Order: sequence, then C-alpha cells, then structure tokens
Amino acid sequence: MAVLSHEGTFPIMYGAVPLPIGAGHRTGYLARPDESGVFPVVIVLPDLDGLDGFEKDLCRRLARSGIAAIGIDLYRSDQDPLAAYNELTDTRAMTDLDEVHEYVVSDDVSWNAGDRVGLLGLDVGGRFALLKAARSAWVGATAVCYSPLTGDENRELQVADSLSHLPVPTLGIYAADDELIDVASVDEAQDRNPHGQWLLYQGVGHGFINSDSPAFDQSAADDAVARIIAFFQQTLPRAQVEELG
Repeated sequence: MAVLSHEGTFPIMYGAVPLPIGAGHRTGYLARPDESGVFPVVIVLPDLDGLDGFEKDLCRRLARSGIAAIGIDLYRSDQDPLAAYNELTDTRAMTDLDEVHEYVVSDDVSWNAGDRVGLLGLDVGGRFALLKAARSAWVGATAVCYSPLTGDENRELQVADSLSHLPVPTLGIYAADDELIDVASVDEAQDRNPHGQWLLYQGVGHGFINSDSPAFDQSAADDAVARIIAFFQQTLPRAQVEELG
C-alpha cells in the first residue's frame, strides 16, 4: 500500500487488495485510516465502468473521515460493461457481497469496528446495495447514488419490491434532471421507504458526483459526498483510535 500524506481528519493508507471471492481472489481497493484502532467499514459498489479512479477517490475521502472503505468490482470483465452486468445474476452478486463481508469480519482484518457494515452503491451498484440491505442482517446502513429503481423486471429480483422492507437507515442521492431515471420513481421510493432520506438535487444530471462524468457538478458533488460521509458516521459503529504512549 501507499501512504498518503496527512489530509483532512485522518492520514490514510490506500491501495489494491486481494479479496477472497469464490474459489480465488478478486482485486479490490482498500482505503482506511492510518491509525491504530478500529473503524466503521463501507463496501463501495461501482457503476457500469467498474472500479476506476472516481470510486477509488471516494474510498479515500471516506477514509480521511475515519471510515474504512473497500471497493469491489462485481462485474468487471473483458467484454462490454453492460453485457458483463447483464450476465451477473442477482444471486451471484448477493453471494459475492456475503464473501466480502466474511473477509471484513475475518481474523485477517483487525481494524473493523463491528460485524455490521455499510454499503454505498453507485448507479447499478446501488441496485445490489438495496437488494442486499433488504436481505442480510450484516448490513448496517445503505446509501445509493442515482441508482435505477425500476426497469429490472426481467432480473431475478426487483428493487421496487425491496424498498418497503429495508430494515436499515437508507440514503438516496438523485438528480432532478436525470435523463436516465424518472424522478417519479424517487418519490415512489420515499413513499415505500418513509424512514429513509431520498434527496433530489436540482439543476444536475445523472452522474453529477463523478468527477469523470460530463454531468459533474462540484458544488452539488461536495454537498452530496459530505452527506454520505455524515450518514455513515451517524449510522455505523464509531471509530475508536488507540492512544499511543
């Protein structure tokens, strides 16, 4: 791992990490505070482009706020990203997430603050985050960013059917001018999940928090990421740093 010079609240460590999934290992990305102690953990699920620079930067921003973040690419392959996503069954994705969680709570990890971890899903990654949150007791909180809430009727599981059964704190970040997601579906999500927060940012489009996206909006992105960090700080176990000396 490389060590980042101090920035924000916590100095951090970050880099590629092998995650035991299935019969082998898959390359993930880990960013965590470079301190002795234990920290809340968030698993980051990327959009169709897979685990790229934006998701890695997001992991580092979480880490600088005292949250250990693990990015995992569920559908990366050599083929077209949409084809890879379509080939990944919901059952397989749920199993893969269980195996990432098993790694987080294993003896190989000494910096995890508790058995319950957070999920942060971007675009289609948010589908899997919401589906998993409705089905697994180890999920402690879920945040999604401009994730589709409809249009998955041909898949094994439908997000809309899970919204009223989410047993954990939920935060939805959406764009009012999103050309891919009907804002009415966000209103419906709020109705089905009244205890969650489903936010619509005005004047921005799909992908507005992604610095690599044509729709990137610095002001809205900064606000959204700050909300995501505060959400996980409030809903997951608190960081506990060991005092030296």
